[in-house]
Amino acid sequence: MKPNGKWLAVVCLAVILFGVFVAIYFNIPRNVVRVACAGDSITEGTEYPHDLALLLGANYSVGNFGVGGSTVSLQSDKPYMNQTKFQSLKDFSPNIVVIMLGTNDAYPSRQQSLDSFKSDYGKLIASFQTLSTKPKIYILLPPPIFNDSLGPNNAILAQNVIPLIRQVANETGLPLVDTNTPLLGRVNDFWDGVHPNNEGAKILATQIYNAIR
Repeated sequence: MKPNGKWLAVVCLAVILFGVFVAIYFNIPRNVVRVACAGDSITEGTEYPHDLALLLGANYSVGNFGVGGSTVSLQSDKPYMNQTKFQSLKDFSPNIVVIMLGTNDAYPSRQQSLDSFKSDYGKLIASFQTLSTKPKIYILLPPPIFNDSLGPNNAILAQNVIPLIRQVANETGLPLVDTNTPLLGRVNDFWDGVHPNNEGAKILATQIYNAIR
């Protein structure tokens, strides 16, 4: 049975309304470059995505998709790929994805999970590479840890996690952004020894901005 004009009108209206909803929800013009920040609480709870947006300017829209406590590891109790913001990031249709994960993988209790860290990171990267926007992906080395009492351990981060992230970048050929070295010894740029304060966030944003631009 052929659809009648009334049915077609209803379908067209639904499509238009959905497009309006998407435009309002994300409030992003089509010609703007979408930058998605994936990460843990260093992304979710600091000003670095906001600072990055200011540096990039009006032609870019920066989305904060950080999830506190999340990990690269799929064996932990909070893998980033299992969080709702992971799907929200993909729905954002990013042109650029910035990944800053690894800090929560540096817990002493999660060292066994590091055996599959590279393969789990590869799965995360692949999930973004399959997006229709074919985003450029940047892998970040997370900042140093100055307070091991909060859980993640800087020795594990520096000696185990960061070398693995470097290997992932090397093997995938993706650009690596070092946000660790610029913050070494800068304990005063962290409000609790793990999360950068406003000054630390500006350093993070500047490193990422320099890589993107």
